[in-house]
Amino acid sequence: MNKSKTLPKRSDVPAEYKWRLEDIYATDADWEKDVQKVKQLTEQIAALKGTLAQSGEQLLAALTLQDELLKTLDTVYVYARMRRDEDNANSTYQGLTDRATSLSTQVYGAIAYIQPEILSIPTEQLETWIKETKGLDHYRIMLDEITRYKPHTLSAEEEALLANMSELASAPSKIFGMLNNADLKFPMITDENGEEVELTKGRYTQFMESKDRRVRKEAFEALYATYGKFRNTIAASLTSSIKKDVFYARTRKYPSALYAALFADNVEVSVYDNLIATIREHLPLMHRYIALRKKLLGVEELHMYDLYVPIVPEVEMKIPYDQAVATIKEALHPLGEEYGRVLAEGFSNGWIDVHENEGKTSGAYSWGAYTTHPYVLMNYQENVNNMFTLAHEMGHALHSYYSNQAQPYTYADYKIFVAEVASTLNEALLMHHLLQTTTDKKQRMYLINYYLEQFRGTVFRQTMFAEFEKIVHEKEEQGEPLTADSLSAIYRELNVAYHGPEMVVDSEVDLEWARIPHFYRNFYVYKYATGFSAATSLSKQILEEGQPAVDRYLQFLKGGSSDYPLNLLKKAGVDMASPAPIAEALSVFKGLLDEMEQLLAEK
Repeated sequence: MNKSKTLPKRSDVPAEYKWRLEDIYATDADWEKDVQKVKQLTEQIAALKGTLAQSGEQLLAALTLQDELLKTLDTVYVYARMRRDEDNANSTYQGLTDRATSLSTQVYGAIAYIQPEILSIPTEQLETWIKETKGLDHYRIMLDEITRYKPHTLSAEEEALLANMSELASAPSKIFGMLNNADLKFPMITDENGEEVELTKGRYTQFMESKDRRVRKEAFEALYATYGKFRNTIAASLTSSIKKDVFYARTRKYPSALYAALFADNVEVSVYDNLIATIREHLPLMHRYIALRKKLLGVEELHMYDLYVPIVPEVEMKIPYDQAVATIKEALHPLGEEYGRVLAEGFSNGWIDVHENEGKTSGAYSWGAYTTHPYVLMNYQENVNNMFTLAHEMGHALHSYYSNQAQPYTYADYKIFVAEVASTLNEALLMHHLLQTTTDKKQRMYLINYYLEQFRGTVFRQTMFAEFEKIVHEKEEQGEPLTADSLSAIYRELNVAYHGPEMVVDSEVDLEWARIPHFYRNFYVYKYATGFSAATSLSKQILEEGQPAVDRYLQFLKGGSSDYPLNLLKKAGVDMASPAPIAEALSVFKGLLDEMEQLLAEK
């Protein structure tokens, strides 16, 4: 697509660059039919309340009906939300999303009795039913998991009340999302050619990579000045989200919001703390990289808007979308013929929404429903970063594809802890391919710089985010007030510690917390760092061992939630209960840093 000064409308985007949501529902009328089906199934499952402890057959009937209900609800919700994501200003799909959200609240309110009723069944009786009731053994893993939640499950009435609060609890995230994606407008800035161009979140990365420092500074200041106008509003939405996290943790009798968030993955808090401690221990490597960046840019002061510009500015790597697709296919060849076939299908058969348009949700994600193939939302810009983002999201998509193919609906949805492994492994293989095939010394230095940036952004930066989340939740738990000023002060202190003495931490970046959507999905971002570390190890095994490692990895992709995340990863060949993989990843970072310094010495 041609770059213009303003974004195209959705209707102006060529069909070949749009995802095909018609694969979910051919028309909105078909969506309406499933909405009615969900309502009918909800009535049916509500009628079973109070009967689950009567017999194994009755329990099986409820669980089977629940699967059908939730599978249909997922499809309804995914379609509505993804249609809205195409253009957040489209009132039709705002309405469908609101209806799907309300419907979801009704459904989860209606099924809230199921878990408490299961927990009321004596363990011995439940075990007998599983053995004697044909088909109930399918739910053994689910039933064992429910039993694990027994200390944190309330009465049926209390569970119903919490379920009915879910729409209210999602308000902070929804308010931020609408402000961030639909209402927030950024000013025009002057680009490298002296032309006025609209600043967007999608273009911000491009401007941050500009060789012209004036452009970087102008984009940086314009972005944060815009967020600054709403700093108190966004602080209110974020602190409300944090309060919600703490409320749910306390209500369910968890020791802390962090413990509650990690409990779903059966991950100990020590894993989270080990990550922060290991990264803190290795911060001198990060400081060394910052000092190298300052030296190579030849600036007296290194500012936050200097963090993304390549430190090998002589190399221009403009990568059109079709070229990125071809490169990714070739780079992922070590994953085998079958993986390559599915990957090619995803690229050519309406899985991906490629380009930015007016009102479209920013960033990138992979999503979908069990009943259809996965989807990927992109806002593709023609640079190295976006090629890696595409490889990353297709890693998510194929993880979902394999899990959905191999697992029944009950166990198809893999845990968040392992969610970033497949995506980051794709990035590792792509980087390996590029470094193996690049003979130009300057391009190699450019790519090493990019890989160093991946470590900085995915391991160091996401761990800084994780530490921020830990601090602000602990302050809320201790009754300390959180305001725009206090959030900014905490965020500034972390930036100073992580970036070291050679970095000028500009006051604008104190507000960065105000534009991070992931903070509304509490204690999620640490998984980027752990996932990156696991992927570093697994990609190394695949490249060195070949087929045996590929087979283990594909089994991991097919695992869904049929086992706990740490167990699935251990079977694949990496032990994330230990800080060792984090340290191993940082040793790779050190090696890249060493090589970059050596290449520079040879110039």
